Amino acid sequence: MEPRGYGFLLLLLHILKVVIALEEKNIISKLGDNAILSCIYNKKNLQLKNLRVYWQIADDSYQEKCLVVHALISGQDDNRSQCIHFKNRTQLFQDRLENGDFSLLLLNVSQSDEHTYKCVVQEKTELPRVIHQAEVVLSLAASYSQPILSGPIRNSTGEEVTFNCRSGNGYPKPNVYWINKVNNSRLSPSKTEIILHSDGTFSVFSTLKVKATSNMQIECSIENEMLQENLSANYTQQKKTSGSGTESDKQLEKKGRGAQAAGIVGIVFVIGVLTGLICWLWRRRSSNLVSYRDVQLREDQGGLNSPA
Repeated sequence: MEPRGYGFLLLLLHILKVVIALEEKNIISKLGDNAILSCIYNKKNLQLKNLRVYWQIADDSYQEKCLVVHALISGQDDNRSQCIHFKNRTQLFQDRLENGDFSLLLLNVSQSDEHTYKCVVQEKTELPRVIHQAEVVLSLAASYSQPILSGPIRNSTGEEVTFNCRSGNGYPKPNVYWINKVNNSRLSPSKTEIILHSDGTFSVFSTLKVKATSNMQIECSIENEMLQENLSANYTQQKKTSGSGTESDKQLEKKGRGAQAAGIVGIVFVIGVLTGLICWLWRRRSSNLVSYRDVQLREDQGGLNSPA
């Protein structure tokens, strides 16, 4: 009877493990940030000495490479079997453990941390009993830079023109949209290239070729679905009206001619003033010379007429 009773107990434990509610959450973290993987057992004043907490990667195929992400045995961290990839990168919140919060802090996340994680809480009795488990899907993302859109400076209606749009430092791969803002229709790019960098982020370079119109309004949009971010850059070429352009040109021409004429008049005026001043000074000097000669002549004549 004992073997049968023991087998029945194992079967009962297995059934109990299966029926335990499995929490599953999805979180998104930016590359390089710290992520909190939630695992909360709604029971207060727990006896930590009777508990074992294991954080693992739920993917069975990956468990061959990494069995333990973090372990807590009888209230103490026990990371002797911890995967080297997670060394010095995991922490539990010690002040929250007795209140059933076994959330894991994962430091400096990278693309290699994108997994489904499992938190398993066991109570130590004669046979370990699973009292709580949770799964957290960790997804990584990084914002793309503001797109830069370049287009033709001048063009003629009907000729083919090229637009280039680029953005970088994002994750995961983006969606690129070209939009004709005149009627909000989508345009098909001629080429879109996505480049993977050594840090795991992506850059995108997209080219659009279209026939030029008199009033083009083109938008390039970079979408990061993971972060629900959509960044855009716009190109607008305003239609020129010949009347307003001619009037503007005439006004500018008039202003230019007026300034030129004023400059010439000013120069002539200065030259006239200088000429008049020079003539006045010359006449004054000439007058002084004549007076001096008369005085000399009189003095000379007086000397001749005086008695010996």
